[in-house]
Order: sequence, then C-alpha cells, then structure tokens
Amino acid sequence: MNRYRDNWLTSLFKVWRREFYLVFHDAGVLLFFFALPLMYPVVYTIIYNPEVIRDMPVAVVDHSRTAQSRELARMVDATDGLEVYQYAPDMGAARRMMNEKEVFGILEIPADYARCIGRGEQANVTYYADVSLLLRYRQALLNLTDVQLALATRYQQEKIASGGLLLQDIGGSPVDVQSVMMGDPTQGFASFIMPGVLVLILHQSLILGVTMLAGGAAERRRRNGGFDPMAVDAPPTATILGKVLCYVAIYIPMSLYALHFVPWMFTLPHLESMLDCLIFIFPMLIAASMLGLCVASFVTEREASLMVVVFTSVVFLFLSGLTWPRYAMSPFWQLIGDCIPATWGVEGFIRLNSNGATFAQESHPTLMLWTLAAVYFSVAWLLVRRFGLFGTRRAVR
Repeated sequence: MNRYRDNWLTSLFKVWRREFYLVFHDAGVLLFFFALPLMYPVVYTIIYNPEVIRDMPVAVVDHSRTAQSRELARMVDATDGLEVYQYAPDMGAARRMMNEKEVFGILEIPADYARCIGRGEQANVTYYADVSLLLRYRQALLNLTDVQLALATRYQQEKIASGGLLLQDIGGSPVDVQSVMMGDPTQGFASFIMPGVLVLILHQSLILGVTMLAGGAAERRRRNGGFDPMAVDAPPTATILGKVLCYVAIYIPMSLYALHFVPWMFTLPHLESMLDCLIFIFPMLIAASMLGLCVASFVTEREASLMVVVFTSVVFLFLSGLTWPRYAMSPFWQLIGDCIPATWGVEGFIRLNSNGATFAQESHPTLMLWTLAAVYFSVAWLLVRRFGLFGTRRAVR
C-alpha cells in the first residue's frame, strides 16, 4: 500500500513538473496564461474610466421662450451629467443634430409651459433620448428627475406660501428618500461590471490555455503515430490532479493581481484581504481547470482552442447574470448557467467584493463550485480511462 502511494505521488509530481515545462515552452499558452490576465484587466478598466458620463450634450427646443422655460434649461445645464449644447429653432433642426451625433438628447419645452406653471397645473416637458447606449439614457433620466423634483418642491413651496404660510415653516418633500448604492457608491459603470468581468477573464484564459495544451498534445500524437513523447505515464487520478495543480499554482498569483491589485490601482471596490479573495476563487480555479480538461477531449488542433473562446465567451458573459439577471432567465438557461464555474464565481465574488457579504452567506456559490469541480473531475477521469486522454498513447483520429 505504501509503495503504491509512493508511486502515485511520484507520478503526480512528474505530471505536475512536465505540465509546467509544457506551459513555459509554449508561446501561445504563455499568452493565454500570463499576457491575457495581466493586460486585459488593466485595458478594460481604463476603457471604462471615467466611470460615469459627464456633460452629455443635449439640444433644447424652447417653444415657450419665457423666463420659466429658460430657467428649466439653465437647471438642466447645471447638472453634472447634461450640458445644453445648443438651442434649436425647431424639432427638425434638433433631430439633424442628433442624427449627426452632435447631441444625444432633445429637451422639448411646450408653448404652454409657463402658463401651466402660473396656473398651478402640471406642465409636460418631453425628452427624446438616444438609447444606442443605455448609460446615456440612465444619466439623462437621473439628472432630469433631480431637476423635476427640485422644481416641483419649489413651486409647491411658493404656492403654499401664497396662502399666507411662512416659507421657513414649509419643508420640502413630505418624504425624504435617500438612495444608497450598495457596492457602487459612485454609481460608476466600472465599479458595477469590472468585478464580474475580472472573474470571467480568469475563467476564460484558463480554459483557453488548457485546451491549447491539449491541442498541442494531439498534434504531437499525430506526428508520432499515436505516441506523445512529452506525456507522462501515470494513473488517471495522478494525471488529472497533476495538471490541475500546475494550472492552479500559475493562476493563484494571476487571480490576486486581477481581483485585488487591479481594483486597488483604479480605486474600485475590492476585498481588503488577499486571503479572503484567494479562499473564494480557489475552488473556481479548480472547477475551471477540470472543465478545461473535459473540453480538451474535443480539441485535436491548437487552433481549435480559439474556437472555444469564440463560442463560449459571449455565452458565459450573458449566463453569468452581469448583463441580465439570472432569475429572469428561463429554467433551461439557468440550468446551463449552473454548469459553468464562472457563473458561481461571478455571483459569489460580486457579493463578497461589492456587497460586503460574509463567507457564511456565500456558502451556496462555494458549495456549487466544489460540486462542479467534483463532477468535472469524474467526467475527466472517465475520459482518461475510456480513451486514454492526456497519456502517451491515443488512437489517431
């Protein structure tokens, strides 16, 4: 028993050492394992900075041409997100400016605006938004709502004061509503999306590197009549675990860099403790490695690994819940998303990183990651036993 254990551990170490050799002697794998995790987080974060839209140009079509309508335009121009680019004589001129991308919104003030205000009636102002980018629409909606509330409160105070009450006895809105943006106090796009994107980058680059290594092994077997001179004869469990330990050892520093140091450099929400970050991401790295070994069984050429990223990147992004909430998906797509380690990695990491959840509260994503790791390990073990994958011998396709 002890001899079998010693042989197994020796085989595990040989597989681990040989996998390190293959990684560091393959330019394509080095690109996926190191260049991509090192560069993409920085590039993506720079692209999304500044996090919020400032001074978005809008056109004003003022049919009223009164002091009240000019005051409304000045208040819109004073907001941090909108800027009155130009007064347009009519809607046709304003639409031409929008079509030429000189402005991204049109504020139309009706002719009866001041008359309705003077009578104490509701005045309707129309805003035409360019929704080609939802961030612009969101920013305009927030700023226009603030202007609307400020004007409504002031006109209400003046109306009540005209009845004989003192202004200092009149409060503003009867209900003071305060918005607390948990996990994203700046309401910035980078703070919202980058924690999840960083997890997806690690997940995808790891799978790409694993599949490229498998493609290289398949090509060596074809050149050598089914024999891979770079492989190690080892039991299936030692083969799988040796490879996975190699990938995890490489991705531990990559994960700390992407999930801790990059957000710290750009002042994004991040976990203060690197150990907490590592504890959560560790099972996702194992599950992603096991999934990569399973996908690698279908890879017969190095270039096929590029097809993996083309096919899976956008799918994994949508299924992670970053762009559309998972609870709103159909049960079928929820099930598919449950089978992807990145889904649980993104969900759990965002709650820990941005919302301040504890590990006890995020036990479900962690449990799911370990479950996926066990499932994909079993699948990889069956593939190794049935087809002899990753070993020295394999039938030539």
